[in-house]
Amino acid sequence: MFQRQLFPELLNALKVKQIIAITGMRRVGKTTSLRYLLSKVADTNKVYFDLERVEHRMLFRQENYGNIVQGLEYEGLDLSRKAWIAIDEVQLVPEIASVIKFLYDTYDIKFFISGSSSYYLKNLFSESLAGRKRVYELWPLSFYEFLQFTQSRDAFLVEEPYVPYSFVISGKLRDAYKEYLLYGGFPEVVFESLRSHKQHLLRDIINSYLNLDIQILADFRRVDDIYKVIRLLAGRVGSKTDFVKISSICGINRQLLREYILFFEQTYLIRQVPAFVTNADREIALQKKLYFSDNGILNTLAEVGSGAVLENSVANQLSLRGALKYYARRSGQEIDFILDDKIAFEVKETPSPADLRTLQKRAEQIGIAESYLVGYQLLNKEFTGFVWAGNV
Repeated sequence: MFQRQLFPELLNALKVKQIIAITGMRRVGKTTSLRYLLSKVADTNKVYFDLERVEHRMLFRQENYGNIVQGLEYEGLDLSRKAWIAIDEVQLVPEIASVIKFLYDTYDIKFFISGSSSYYLKNLFSESLAGRKRVYELWPLSFYEFLQFTQSRDAFLVEEPYVPYSFVISGKLRDAYKEYLLYGGFPEVVFESLRSHKQHLLRDIINSYLNLDIQILADFRRVDDIYKVIRLLAGRVGSKTDFVKISSICGINRQLLREYILFFEQTYLIRQVPAFVTNADREIALQKKLYFSDNGILNTLAEVGSGAVLENSVANQLSLRGALKYYARRSGQEIDFILDDKIAFEVKETPSPADLRTLQKRAEQIGIAESYLVGYQLLNKEFTGFVWAGNV
């Protein structure tokens, strides 16, 4: 089995009683992660439930908890001692939170659960399972994971972040990063070798999102309108979210548009990056910048410029390292990303010495000492004072 970077953290969580809740977009690897965790439990007193199977849903939908206990015992669990239960796709049984709470409080059970959305796990589970769970977010593969999944011998070259540009590293990994930029990091897409099949899988993931996640998790009914909004957002990736303009183009009122975008964020289709400011009230008023959580999804939805594709990828890579913001002034001066309020990043396809000087000056003006210019290819061989995008 291929290791995800989240796995060591999940394994450490086996030592505590709290529920391990894994959430993320559909088909990002949550089921594999659950099965991996269960495989690491040496005890045989364990069981896996997939709520996409009707008989498993019916078990947890029973109003009589005694019958549920009997059902678990029928599956081979001995509830008189420590037991381990993995439940996949918990969003398919909305009432399951109260069932899990009862079992958690009554028996010595370690739960692993997964769901397709923070919209479900963080909101619906927030009160009933307060203090009883730890939520772990699983995203599409990082570039390092991508290299491991493709069995590249050179994955170690990007283990250390922010190293100065290297002719050797970029030369060895340029083709791999180009594929990562185009097709993203959904595991099944990465494993597929044919480009036409990759494109088919990406379209299928989008359709599953539209026809399953939206139907199950939201009250939205006009799927065609939602798809129109998603495609429009894809064409504006990396831009500030101007609700007035987008509402006018789509013909959808601003409040509903806000609900759509919030839902897209809570179901991991997109991520929004807030502004870096010192005044919290002003931050609320400023528009956020929008990125798609996977480059393959982005490129399937819209044809965008190569610079925007690169910036989207870097946004996703940096987001795995911490909290991301952007900086902008009324004069138009901007810094693409600020990580954890401490490190500034500017993304350029072909970076130049002038880009580096500008970034350093702007970062110093807002009190940030550490900054990195991120680039994809050389403008000339004399300037290598930047970080290659694969090393972010």
